Amino acid sequence: MYDNDLSELNTDAELESPLDRWEESEPSKPDPEEMLPLLESPVPQQRMIAARAFCEVQDDRAIKHLILMLKDPCPLVRVSAAYALGRNTSPDVVEPLIEVLNCDWNGYVRKGVVWALGNCRDRRALAPLVDALKTDIPAVRLWAGSSLGQLASVGYDVVIAAVAPLIVGLRQDPVAAVRSNCAWAIGQLCRELPSNVVYAGAIDSLIEALEEDEDMGVREDAKSSLLRVGDPRGLQAIEELELDGLL
Repeated sequence: MYDNDLSELNTDAELESPLDRWEESEPSKPDPEEMLPLLESPVPQQRMIAARAFCEVQDDRAIKHLILMLKDPCPLVRVSAAYALGRNTSPDVVEPLIEVLNCDWNGYVRKGVVWALGNCRDRRALAPLVDALKTDIPAVRLWAGSSLGQLASVGYDVVIAAVAPLIVGLRQDPVAAVRSNCAWAIGQLCRELPSNVVYAGAIDSLIEALEEDEDMGVREDAKSSLLRVGDPRGLQAIEELELDGLL
């Protein structure tokens, strides 16, 4: 759907967002009283700065403005607003975020949106996040996987529905970073599952990744998830690989 518009984004080198290092570069938090008026500034640069300020501070007064900014003509403003809504979550932001995920041409914006949807921890985010994991560009799939893991506390039915696409992502996604995030998310979801067939399949996928994935980072994330879950089969697989010197 987005390949023609975003060919330059559809590479491993484009997994980072312009806001990924925002917190590192700004040691002191901005004053929301100064930033709130700038959300309505006619100058795109000022709107962007204001939206980025609310990536660091929470203020319910900003939410209605940030929702409107999801449709701003400037993509840097839109991505900043998406990340800010991930910090200033509310049930009211979920539908606007989903709408943007479905229609925005910019991959950086959609990446910010899936991250924000994960932070919202709302069952309405399940279907669009699963679709993003299956069909979007690597930068978006990367965070769609981990955002599905953020839904672990939403409800049993959501956990069950999220596990299968994450297993597919862990086994089949061509990008190692995406597979790693799927491994982490499966570990988060398994902690909310009883010992049933879905749980068993999820553990099988983590053990498979631990033993067979070509990427060391994916194997390490699968190991971490198995240790976090504490499943006996997973712990045994880790022990055997370590004894063989393969971990």
